[in-house]
Amino acid sequence: MALVLPVPASAKKIVQLLAASLLLLGCATYVHATDTFDIGGANKLNPDFDDDDGKAWQEIKAVLPPAPQAANLVSFYVSPTATMNFFIDVNSISADKDGVVRYTLVSKSQGGAENVSYEGIRCETYESKMYAFGQKDGSWSRARLNDWKRISESAGNRHHAALAQDFVCHDGMVAGKVGDIRDRIRLNRPIKPGS
Repeated sequence: MALVLPVPASAKKIVQLLAASLLLLGCATYVHATDTFDIGGANKLNPDFDDDDGKAWQEIKAVLPPAPQAANLVSFYVSPTATMNFFIDVNSISADKDGVVRYTLVSKSQGGAENVSYEGIRCETYESKMYAFGQKDGSWSRARLNDWKRISESAGNRHHAALAQDFVCHDGMVAGKVGDIRDRIRLNRPIKPGS
């Protein structure tokens, strides 16, 4: 025979709150682990399958642009917690038949350090890729780690997310022609939700 002791009402309430907290934590962990966050329909069952002609997606070879010129650099807003300033060489922007928007990015620290990179954004899968790094003499060095990576929303320097959401992508597709993208960046006119 089990002995049952009376439990005060305040203890029951604490146990209920603890159970609810653990349940919410478990749900949040599951959502994070499944990576189901989707921007504009970009997260598809097989992102490399092209529904139009039945062929697998094929990336075209990236052609490195000339070194960026200061006159062509346009800054864009990233976030209030960004630790760097970011610029796009608007003349380097291309939107190719593989659905990748490529561009030269210049990032500058508040201490004066500068990084130049040639990158791409694939709207369909909401991913970014590093192709090359710019050298001081204007040449390029190919990036060693050049796999496609999911664009992060949580980083302080969330420049890929800012570019994709505000200027480059809409509903999992490239948002218009190259001229449209260049104009949005030059005029600082982000894509509005539902536009």
